[in-house]
Parts: sequence; structure tokens; C-alpha cells
Amino acid sequence: MKPTAKSRTSNRRQFLKTAALTSAAAATLSQTPFVHAGANSTLKVGLIGCGGRGTGAASQALRADSNVKLWAAGDAFQNRLNTSIGQLQNDGAIAAKIDVGERRFVGFNAYQQVIDSGVDVVILATPPGFRPIHLDAVVRAGKHVFCEKPMAVDGPGVRRVMAAVEEARRRRLSLVAGFCWRYYNAMRETVARVHDGALGDIQVLHCNYLSVPVSYVPRQPGWSDMEFQVRNWYNYTWLSGDFNVEQHVHSLDKMGWLMQNQYPVRCYGTGGRSVRPEATGGHIYDHMAVVYEWANGVRCFAFCRQQPNTFGETTDWVVGTRGKAQLLGRGSPSYTITGANPWRYPPARLREDTDMYQAEHNELFASIRTGNPINDGETMAKSTLMAIMGRMACYTGQAITWEQALGSQQNLGPADYRFDAAPPPAIVARPGETRFS
Repeated sequence: MKPTAKSRTSNRRQFLKTAALTSAAAATLSQTPFVHAGANSTLKVGLIGCGGRGTGAASQALRADSNVKLWAAGDAFQNRLNTSIGQLQNDGAIAAKIDVGERRFVGFNAYQQVIDSGVDVVILATPPGFRPIHLDAVVRAGKHVFCEKPMAVDGPGVRRVMAAVEEARRRRLSLVAGFCWRYYNAMRETVARVHDGALGDIQVLHCNYLSVPVSYVPRQPGWSDMEFQVRNWYNYTWLSGDFNVEQHVHSLDKMGWLMQNQYPVRCYGTGGRSVRPEATGGHIYDHMAVVYEWANGVRCFAFCRQQPNTFGETTDWVVGTRGKAQLLGRGSPSYTITGANPWRYPPARLREDTDMYQAEHNELFASIRTGNPINDGETMAKSTLMAIMGRMACYTGQAITWEQALGSQQNLGPADYRFDAAPPPAIVARPGETRFS
């Protein structure tokens, strides 16, 4: 069953209502209208978060436009900042576009220093727990933004993101999300065919993300608990959201997209931490299985795992009344439709298509040049909430509704962002004992 126009309107009205109520501070933001960049003006890019994803995004941004430069960069740690700048400077294709000079900032406040340095476009690629704070600050400053996924780790964070999204829309700022599959031609064409009825009415969705654990940084003498956690951010829910939010959110975003950007009303699931090494610290799970339910009866069966020496696969399936589609997978053709309307995305085009990570930035900078802003904010916030909702269900062992997840008052972050401050306690959730809040 396809969502009706009435349900789509109702859903969007509720989203806007919630966003308007979540941040009184949004009313104080600057009223200065955005004027798009001219063809000959130099766009100055600021990088916030200099890990691997941030460095890659900066490289793609510098390739996306002929008149762009990296103007400033910031990270919590000096070594990551230095490594990132060094890698970019060693890339001959973009080395001439590196112009950071002394605009290299370190520490928890580095994000604000980058924003205040005179940049036009900001790349947000820090651990997700910082994303709501940083996105809010970027939009307040009137900057265009590339916002890596996911956008928050808890309900209060999502609500803060939603308020910033609406302000970015009002100010005509471009806001491109790091949900890269939405910028991949093969995925776009397959989803469009599903939306056009190639499968009939969607009945069932399935996605899995079966992978291996991420690495961690061994503790060094002199590190505080806060520094150890931030350097190993993936292993802590207040920083990553757990891997259902940080990694599997890509697959869940595709499920929302297939459902024409309508999102589930409820979910339940199971999960735990059975083989993740205690030596790495942290308290995130290593496996989760969640069933998401839509108002029209469609269900999505979503599985994810990070365990060594196990079968790995990332696959998306859609089953309808007139056929089924495979959007991604290993060991069989991807981007195929079977049934009443068989089709396959031409393999030759897969080899020729623009890399999806590059496509994101190409379209971002083109939108800035033309004054036709892209705003991915509504779907990026909802897909993030869908992932958080699933984690909540696994952690508590309860069925969680969309309204519960969005209205949650649980703020996972610390009371103070300093390296000598205490981080949140790393307590492994126990289904049936851990309570929803």
C-alpha cells in the first residue's frame, strides 16, 4: 500500500510542529537572507572533524567546484588534524586548494572557531554525538553545510536537528546529508521504479548489515576517561548511538526512502553484546534485529551485526504484490526487479557512474552556485530517529513507538565537554531491566 497524500501532509505537519516546539533559540537566529555565490567567487570550506570520513569529504568538496579552497579545519585532537591536512596536501589534484594557514583549531571548541573563521561551507564529520550542537551553530552562522550521517544519538538531539533544519530551509541554506545512497544513480533509478509501481504495493522490506567490529585506539598514559572515550567514540553510545545508528542507519534510510519518506509507527527487537572484546572498552551491542511496522501494515525486518569471523553481507530487498527488487547485495545481481516488470540497471553504467560520495558534493556546490538550495534535513532527521528507535527497542526489550522515540527526554551526552570532565558511565543495556526514558 502506498502512503496517501493526506498521510504525507499529516506527517509533514507533525514534523514541522515538533521542530518548531523544540528550540526556542531558533527564533533568535539571524534574519539575514542568503544570496547565492556568483560563478567567480571563491567558496571557502571549513572542515570540522578530521578523521577518515572528514578527510574524504574535504577531498570530495575540493573536487566538486573549480573555485573552492579549504580555509579552516578543526578537530578535538592535534594529531588527527595534522594527519588530515597532510593527506590533503599530498594529493596533487587538490593540493593547491589547501589554504588553511594558521586556521587550524584543536579542542572541543574547535567547531566554533572554524565557523567563525570566514568560511562559506562547513563539513560536519565529527562523532555523531556532537552533530546537533554543531549543526545548530552552523545554521545560526548562516553557512551551507554537508552533514555526515547520523545526525544525532538521542531524542533531544533529533529535536535540535529538526529545529536547525527548518531554520536552514527558511534561510535558503543548502544542507546536504551524508546518506550517500540517495545520490547514487543506480539506487535512484531503482527506487523511482518502485515508486512508479513496478512492484505493485509494497508488502515487506528486508535489510541487513552484517559486518565486523571497528578498530579501537589502545589507552595511552595520561589520557583521561573522557579522552579515551572520544578517541574510541564508536564504542560509546553517547558518541556513536551504537552501530545500529552509526552504520545500519544507511540501510534504514533506504527503507524510509522506499516508503516514499514515510516512517514506521512502531518497532520491537532484540540484541546484545556477546563477543565484542571487553578490552576495547565501551558498552555498545554487537548484534541487533529489529522489526519496524508502518501504519499501512508494511513491515521491515532489519538485521545488523559486528562480529569477527562471521558471514558478511549488506543487502536490501523489497517485496511487492507484483514482484520484488534487490537494491544491493553480495553474490548476486544488484539493482534488479523480477516479476511482472523485470528490469536490471545496466552493469556498464555501474562502472561509469559518478562515485556517490563525490556526487553529494557535486550537487551541494552546484546548488550553492545556482541559488537553488538542497535541503535533505527532514529525511535525514527521520532516518536517524528510525535508527535510534530501533536501538531503544533492543536496549529496553520493549516495543517503542515513533512518538515515544521523538519525545524521549534521555540526553546521552555528558554534563560538560572538557577532557578533565567525567564522561557518561559505560553501562551495558540489559533488555527487560533498562528502562525507556
